[in-house]
Amino acid sequence: MTGAARTDAERVEGVNTAFYEALERGDFEELATLWLGDGEPQVSCVHPGWPVLTGRGEVLRSYALIMANTDYIQFFLTDVQVAVTGGTALVTCTENILSGGPAPDDSDEPGPLVGQLVVATNVFLRTPDGWKLWSHHGSPVLAESEDDEGDDTAV
Repeated sequence: MTGAARTDAERVEGVNTAFYEALERGDFEELATLWLGDGEPQVSCVHPGWPVLTGRGEVLRSYALIMANTDYIQFFLTDVQVAVTGGTALVTCTENILSGGPAPDDSDEPGPLVGQLVVATNVFLRTPDGWKLWSHHGSPVLAESEDDEGDDTAV
């Protein structure tokens, strides 16, 4: 890998990290700056269990809704892979998510924390303003890996 390609991969990984950090902080303004603008190719997003969202307005509204209804969220990214080809970059990772929703109506206590595994693909385009998100796709991990299944062999 050339020095320039390595630099691009590091920049893309930095923007990818900034995306998750903005979501954790509930910083909608920062999150919005990381996505492509209106005059560029149409953005898309698939949240786990949601239909495909297309267009900057629809995608950003979904994040505003998530932020408004999530009291706490933290992402631990693992298996991060970055590939850059020309002006396009692909990041795949596993989102190890810890989140909590609003408190029940009759309680001052915070909502319960829930863990979830999501595999994500984030596509970035190089722009004059740096790398910007073009597409995010997250899918829940429903199957256990072979390592998690234990030994069920009959004797």
